[in-house]
Amino acid sequence: MEKVKWFDRNFNFNTKQNIFPSVIERLRGAPARLEEKFKTIPADLLVLKIDNTWSIKENIGHLTDLEPLWQGRLEDIVTGKVELRPTDLQNRKTDLANHNAEPLERLLNSFRQIRAQTVSMLEKIDEQTIFKSALHPRLKTPMRTMDLFLFVAEHDDHHLARITELLKLPR
Repeated sequence: MEKVKWFDRNFNFNTKQNIFPSVIERLRGAPARLEEKFKTIPADLLVLKIDNTWSIKENIGHLTDLEPLWQGRLEDIVTGKVELRPTDLQNRKTDLANHNAEPLERLLNSFRQIRAQTVSMLEKIDEQTIFKSALHPRLKTPMRTMDLFLFVAEHDDHHLARITELLKLPR
C-alpha cells in the first residue's frame, strides 16, 4: 500500500468539537510507539537509505528536529501572531544533522524528552487558547491550536508509517 507524500496531503480542520485531549494523548504516546518498533532491529537496517530517502534513524531525528517548530508555532498562536512561523521546506536541519551517527537510544531519548516538553506546554493552556488560530504559512489556512497539534500527530504517524515501511523492505 502506497502512502501519500507529506506535502501532497490535504487536511480538514472543520470540527467544532474539542478533540484536544485525544490529540494530546496521541502526542504523548508517539515516543512509546516509536520505541516499540526497535526491540530487535539490526543496526545496519537503521541507517539504510532507499532511493535517496531518509533512513530510519533520520526519520527519528527529523521528529526531534521539528519539535522546536511546533513549540514555536504554539507560542505564535498564544501571542496572537497572524501567521505561524515558517519552516525550512527542504528540511536542511535533518539532512545536515548526521542522525545516522547517533546511537539509537540517544535519538529515541531526545525525542521522548523534547516531546514531553511540548505535552507539558499543551497541558497548561486553557480552552480559549485551544480554539485560537493563526494562518499556516504553506497551507494558507487558519489553524487553531487543536488543529496544529492534530497536524503534528499526523506528521508523527506519517514518519512512523515510513519507518514501518522501511522495516518491511526485503533485505
